[in-house]
Amino acid sequence: MSEFHGSAQRGSVPQPRQTPFPAKRETALPVGAFPARTKSRAWGRLAELRGPGVPAKALDARALAALAANPGCRRRAILDGAGVDKAALANALGAPPVFGQSQFALTRGNAFEARVKADGGAELLRLAHRTLDPGAEPPQRACVPDLTAQGPDGRTARTALALREAVQAGGWTLLDHPMLALEVAGSPAFLEPDAVVVHPDGSWTVVEIKSFPVLDGSADPAKVGAAARQAAVYVLALEEVAARLDPAPRVRHRMLLVCPKDFSNLPTASAVDIRRQRAATARQLTRLTRVQDIADALPEGVCFSPELPREELTAAVEAVPAAYAPECLAACELAFHCRARSRAQGSVTALGRSVRAELGGLSTVEEVLAAAHGEAGDPDDPAVAALRRAAALRAEALALAGREAACR
Repeated sequence: MSEFHGSAQRGSVPQPRQTPFPAKRETALPVGAFPARTKSRAWGRLAELRGPGVPAKALDARALAALAANPGCRRRAILDGAGVDKAALANALGAPPVFGQSQFALTRGNAFEARVKADGGAELLRLAHRTLDPGAEPPQRACVPDLTAQGPDGRTARTALALREAVQAGGWTLLDHPMLALEVAGSPAFLEPDAVVVHPDGSWTVVEIKSFPVLDGSADPAKVGAAARQAAVYVLALEEVAARLDPAPRVRHRMLLVCPKDFSNLPTASAVDIRRQRAATARQLTRLTRVQDIADALPEGVCFSPELPREELTAAVEAVPAAYAPECLAACELAFHCRARSRAQGSVTALGRSVRAELGGLSTVEEVLAAAHGEAGDPDDPAVAALRRAAALRAEALALAGREAACR
């Protein structure tokens, strides 16, 4: 959700902004990402990968959730870690992405978030109390601390201080667009959730405000799942903040999802259990190879600047191994390029992860067909045996169909 600063006066109806909210200031690779002796070298190497004068693109929670869903893809890991604009890269490669939010959707989302957070977040806290903590004291008034600070490091420190003060003070506290930090593959990313609610018992809840509707009490499962994976990243970052406090506050593993009700602009909320997404995201993020290790393995002079000729850019991208799967089409800007290359190489990953897992050591369509026809493969291999059995059944069925057709 786009960023919201401030709120409407009590009793007023917030008006949509005429211009979009600024993009969330989620920044990759801040100072302190690497030890002092290697920091400048790491910064220089990653800057070389982006190209001269190309600014780093922020690594946000949505990108981290997609990266965690495919931790074996070194290509995405290095491009995200180096701050490469994958959409511009895909356009330069001739395979532009086709997903993303329209200007209308952004404007609608901004207006809805403004409504939810109006009057100092009174409605948002009321929804949190009713949905997550009905046994607590109702929020008569909320503390909404000012999180303004210089730079992402300053905002992260200011958020941590505000969380600690909220726990000590008790009562309800609403943090509007706090800044959190999470280390991924050796590179910290600064993340900005829509809001974090501190309950009277000192526990913390992540709030996600989305503009997709809840119709007759249910929402699009795919969109809810995407929001849950994104919230899981925020929960992991909050847990790192909580671990530095004594005693450590509880970070709740149910997020508050706020969406428009039916076809109106009135907010409704639901508690979404994200324990499974949190566990999966934590496990996958720990499996990621360090960005610096991937960068060190690349040939000298590799650069992903969209200004390069297409042939040179294609060679640079192909220098990093990818792990394409059909699910990438909904989550990665380079998916169409990777799909085309995967199909050209006859890779079975283009058929899906489940198919790839069933085929064992057979990695190309040619190998699969050869094994099915008895031209290659170990007969004792379960995958090869299953393919040959399937090929025999298919030949038998085709022969029977041919005989029946001849009889007619």
